[in-house]
Amino acid sequence: MHSHVLHYTPKLGMNFPAMNDSPLARPLDLPLYSIGEIATEPVLVVAPHPDDETLGCAGAIGLLRARGYTVNILVVSDGTQSHPNSRQYPATALRDVRESETRFAMALLGVEPSHITFLQLPDGAIPNAESPDFPAVVNECHVYLKSVNPKVVFVPWRADPHPDHRAAWQIISAGLQQAMLSPKVMEYPIWDWDLEQRQLLNQDFYHSWRLDISEVVALKHQAIAAYRSQITNLIDDDPTGFRLTPEMLSNFAHSWEIYLQENS
Repeated sequence: MHSHVLHYTPKLGMNFPAMNDSPLARPLDLPLYSIGEIATEPVLVVAPHPDDETLGCAGAIGLLRARGYTVNILVVSDGTQSHPNSRQYPATALRDVRESETRFAMALLGVEPSHITFLQLPDGAIPNAESPDFPAVVNECHVYLKSVNPKVVFVPWRADPHPDHRAAWQIISAGLQQAMLSPKVMEYPIWDWDLEQRQLLNQDFYHSWRLDISEVVALKHQAIAAYRSQITNLIDDDPTGFRLTPEMLSNFAHSWEIYLQENS
């Protein structure tokens, strides 16, 4: 991990020269790998919000657990801004719902509750590298990372359109540096699947590829369905509430997942 990458501005992609495309534009052109080509342990999957780990990485998680690999889940925010005006589900109740959904989804994929950690940072306001409380959060993550000592880390793509996703990448990157750990880092896209938000990418900077998850794709669909608060009208008393559209969800229904790795 290179120190200069911690200082990217929110429009991270704009710092790369020769922005030429997005690997998501033609995913079937990307090489297809099997889990055996990346499998090692322990594994850490970092989710900015409860459900990102499932949308982006449920296939990888399911495949790794089916082969007996240790998988740890770190959920960074409390997820309470998805329905901020709900009286039926005020923040503490919504946090509990979203955490229980994560535990259920991960149980389907074979991850034990003891391997799931919730940082409970404020949804929509995860500290980034410019925030005064960034060092304290990095220090907390550094301690966690040392205890887990991951050999592979799945983390949101550093230039994801959502600021919480970028901040999660910055926190983990800084925490790995502080802990003097150098695992393989696989970045996964979420909001770049939305064409209106998609970032361009210098494809010389990254190696993009697909992971074959056909063996567990049905399991991934079940795990996504566990997030009822995000995909159904479970919470129906907040007209401003968030809901993943069928169009957005369809991007995570494939028999493969996309990952990006910085070229060494």
